[in-house]
Amino acid sequence: MLCWRHWGVAVAVTAALSCSAQAAPLKLLALGDSLTAGYGLPHDRGFVPQLQRALDARHDDVTVLDGGVSGDTSADALARLDWVLGDRPDAAIVELGGNDGLRGLDPQLMQDHIRAILDRLRQAHIPVLLSGMLAPPNMGPEYGARFRAAFDGLAWTPGIMWDPFFLDGVAGHPNLQQGDRMHANAAGVQAIVARLVPQIERLLDQARAARSR
Repeated sequence: MLCWRHWGVAVAVTAALSCSAQAAPLKLLALGDSLTAGYGLPHDRGFVPQLQRALDARHDDVTVLDGGVSGDTSADALARLDWVLGDRPDAAIVELGGNDGLRGLDPQLMQDHIRAILDRLRQAHIPVLLSGMLAPPNMGPEYGARFRAAFDGLAWTPGIMWDPFFLDGVAGHPNLQQGDRMHANAAGVQAIVARLVPQIERLLDQARAARSR
């Protein structure tokens, strides 16, 4: 039993713990494949470090968690999702699909896997920015249309923010791409970060509002 003389101490401790929790930096998970992981780049020039610096420059109290694994398909990312969520992120960017397209995997299965990821994040009350992908042109127009339709369907998932193409403004621009013409170079990553930051700021606002409830 808590006696009255200790009540004031208990209230003060509870208030201090509450303030400490509110002051803790937000955790932003970047869940993706080699485009998130910074394949082919020095570590500090990849997507996560460049995004971290951009948010730091805006004085956002945010830690960006690197959930990118080169070569991951949507199925691979789904399989490791619970492990990644062990870091208890407050918000998430999801960038997947490139390896599904390169391997010619069924776009419907890709949609199912990404939808399962979005559902799991929603159950955890984690706001999400989903950034889409296009199929490689060499897969042909029919496959490309099915691939695009899969992401168009995901765009209507309730409660998510939607960005149609992660490589928008970079794909097709050799000066922003590595020699493989698939991955952004350091300047390309900088362009992606600059384009996404306004949406990420809105995503973080959602996370702050959720934390305050």
